Amino acid sequence: MEFNFSQILSTSMVLFAIIDILGAIPVVIQLRRKAGHIESEKATLVATILMITFLFAGETLLKVIGLDVESFAIAGSLVIFCIAMEMVLGLTIFNEEAPETVSIVPLAFPLIAGAGTMTTLLSLKTEYATQNILVGIVMNMIFVYIVLKNTERLEKLFGKSGLNVLRKAFGVILLAIAIKLFRNNTGL
Repeated sequence: MEFNFSQILSTSMVLFAIIDILGAIPVVIQLRRKAGHIESEKATLVATILMITFLFAGETLLKVIGLDVESFAIAGSLVIFCIAMEMVLGLTIFNEEAPETVSIVPLAFPLIAGAGTMTTLLSLKTEYATQNILVGIVMNMIFVYIVLKNTERLEKLFGKSGLNVLRKAFGVILLAIAIKLFRNNTGL
């Protein structure tokens, strides 16, 4: 088992771009407002477990339940689309009866460890050594945890109008990601 710095850097950068926790800051703040709080540790731990589990057993798990990677990605794209519509239009689609669950759904899955992340992990596995991908996952999840723990500071830093602009802008970006995921996996 040999660690390769180049592979670790490559997997870390790819996962950083896919997870896009900086782009999700407005979503995280909005979810925190709805729920009253975000359990950073819980969200990070669940997302990490999901990613590592999917790295090792993703294809097998999907086959066992009769799904292919494309169907999984399409379902994730629809959830991301709904979240993006909430951001852009100010709608409330996810009406949580139990606010404590927002740390798991939709934060840990599908925002952090979503269909894009999962399919990316399967792709990375074909090119890089598993231990290097694991290090990339851990590095990204440490950064995710730091961002989640500091959402209140980030909220103060950006201010109310800054957050509104960010929420709308990243809502449109999230819409584009959802549509891209949908198109890539439906062939449309």
